[in-house]
Amino acid sequence: MKKQWIVLATIVVLTVAAVYQSPSPNNKEELPKVGYRAPQISLTGLDGKAYSFDDLNGKPVVINFWASWCGPCRIEAPDLVRLYEKYNEQIEIYAVNVTVGDSIDGAKAFVEEYGFDFPVLLDPEGTVSGRYQIRPIPTTFFVNGKGVIVDQVIGVVDSRDLESKFKRLIR
Repeated sequence: MKKQWIVLATIVVLTVAAVYQSPSPNNKEELPKVGYRAPQISLTGLDGKAYSFDDLNGKPVVINFWASWCGPCRIEAPDLVRLYEKYNEQIEIYAVNVTVGDSIDGAKAFVEEYGFDFPVLLDPEGTVSGRYQIRPIPTTFFVNGKGVIVDQVIGVVDSRDLESKFKRLIR
C-alpha cells in the first residue's frame, strides 16, 4: 500500500511541475506563433527614425513582411493602405521590408508607388525576419495591445478577410 502512495505522489508532483513549466500566452516567452509574445522589433524606418514596440504604447500592430520584387505583396499593398487610412487611430502597421533580399531603392519606389503612410522598417541584415522565421512573403502578424500574436497569415489575404482581422484586433 505504501508503494502505491509513493507512486501516486510522484505522479501528482510531476503533473504539477509540467503544468507550471508549460508555456502559456501570458508568460514572457517570445515566439512567432499565435498565443505567444511577439518577438521584439527594433529597426530603422525609411524615414530615418527608430521604431520598436515601445513606441506603440499598447496600440495593436499589424506587422507585414514584404519586398519590392514580391508579386503577391503588390496585390496586398493597396488593401493595407486603405485599411490604414480607415483604422490608423486604432491600429499601427509596421511594414517590414526584408531588405536583406531587396534593395533600399526598390523599397522606396514601392512605397512611393503604393503611397504607404505607415512606418516602413528596413531589415538589412535579416535580424527581425529571422526572429519571426519568415520564409515566404508576404507574411503578416496581428499583435494585440499586450504584445501577443493573435493571428498570422502567410501569403496574400483576401480584402474582406484582412479587414475582418483588423476589426478583431481592435476589439
